[in-house]
Amino acid sequence: MEIESAIPGWALAPAAVATGLIVASGRRPALRDAWSVLAALAQTALVLALLPGALDGTPLVWRPLDLAPGVPLSLRGDALGVAFAAVASALWVLTTVYSVGYVRAAHEHAQTRYFASFALCLFATVGLALAENLLTFFCFFEVLTVAAYPLVVHRGTPAAARAGRIYLAYTLTGGTGLLAAVAGTYVLVGHVDFIPGGFLAGAGASPAVLWALFLAFALGCGVKAAVVPLHTWLPIAMIAPTPVSALLHAVAVVKAGVFGFVRITGFVFGVDLLGDLGMGPALAVAAGVTILFGSLAALGQDNLKRLLAFSTVSQLSYIVLGVALGTLDAVTGGVLHIASHAVLKITLFFCAGAIYVTEHRERVSELDGIGRRMPLTMAAFVLAAVMLAGLPPGIAFTSKWRLLTGAAEGGAWLAVAVLLASTVLSIAYFAPVVVRAYARGDGGPVAEAPLTVLVPLLVTAAAGLVLGLVGAGPLLDLAQATAAAVRGTP
Repeated sequence: MEIESAIPGWALAPAAVATGLIVASGRRPALRDAWSVLAALAQTALVLALLPGALDGTPLVWRPLDLAPGVPLSLRGDALGVAFAAVASALWVLTTVYSVGYVRAAHEHAQTRYFASFALCLFATVGLALAENLLTFFCFFEVLTVAAYPLVVHRGTPAAARAGRIYLAYTLTGGTGLLAAVAGTYVLVGHVDFIPGGFLAGAGASPAVLWALFLAFALGCGVKAAVVPLHTWLPIAMIAPTPVSALLHAVAVVKAGVFGFVRITGFVFGVDLLGDLGMGPALAVAAGVTILFGSLAALGQDNLKRLLAFSTVSQLSYIVLGVALGTLDAVTGGVLHIASHAVLKITLFFCAGAIYVTEHRERVSELDGIGRRMPLTMAAFVLAAVMLAGLPPGIAFTSKWRLLTGAAEGGAWLAVAVLLASTVLSIAYFAPVVVRAYARGDGGPVAEAPLTVLVPLLVTAAAGLVLGLVGAGPLLDLAQATAAAVRGTP
């Protein structure tokens, strides 16, 4: 059952309108920044209005026009889409406040372009989250690619330009693969609607054709999801300002990739077909390799943002692994980890940015005594790092526990070993930061970042803890509803 409503469409309006208003208000910074905050608040409220329908199985849908014959521009507030859109929108509020403090403290140039690009990225993110079919998803997926480019090259340096070229080379190649997969699916079955449990099993196609489609989809989503060996662009993009890194890692770009994997595996192929043709096990192997590679690569990083980047490479594939395994608990854990990782990784990047604008330090080897000079910031960092490693009582413990039980339920003991090894490695790559912050150096006078930078990181750290203590609340309900849909039993 579904209900026709314009609310899914209205959920896109705040970011779209704000993009124009931000550009028009470029000479009035206070007004420009106010548009960003107001748009983020309005978008969050509209997305949350979709929550009741997502939870009770009566999603709101909006189909204003056709993108192609028989393929409408269609938005639908199902459990998966609302979960992703709500997390992205709520974190946009905090990221906007943080960005205002950061860009002013760091005296960043081109602030109007920066905030306009931010708004356009969140417009695209909510659009792809609520997309009801593959073509709508693809359109917003590519808008996000283009919208994030000015943020990647924001510094304007030769290194930033190189990072931008690499970013476009990877993401546009992935987009080409995704478009080919969408077109191939339409030719094969005559529609591209997302259907719980998938629809390609009844297409009558040969295994070779289905594998070709799967590989094209995997390329399209795998680039943004930073699945090895498609991950290289992500650490290079860390040259962007820290709030951009937070956007790339926690809210929009990379999350669009793993979100795409959930849609493709659960709403296009279906877990049974993936298992029958060996695609699920192959995807699980790719995810496991990525989890271990990202964790091991993070161990050798001295630049704090690159350490966090390789941590993201590892943590994102928890989500891919969950849907590849396909059991109810594994999918629930994977979908919930979209939110877990978002809240905790954005905290860690916020902390890295606070250290930069206050002390102009970017390397782990430069952080001696920082825990005494910036006690609140480093307390938030340590708390988020412990929770992201999967230790209780943070929200990531809830998602990781579900992943572990789901892997065990399916007899995937190698996946269990990978997840446990990743926990140990996560502690290992965060340990040098903690040791230098508290066990080395003489400290100095306390000097925290400006409140607009400090408060958001404290809020997100607290949110990760509170969500863990309450068992993830409605986010877990949405993840369980998504898992049931992926299994074809909504």
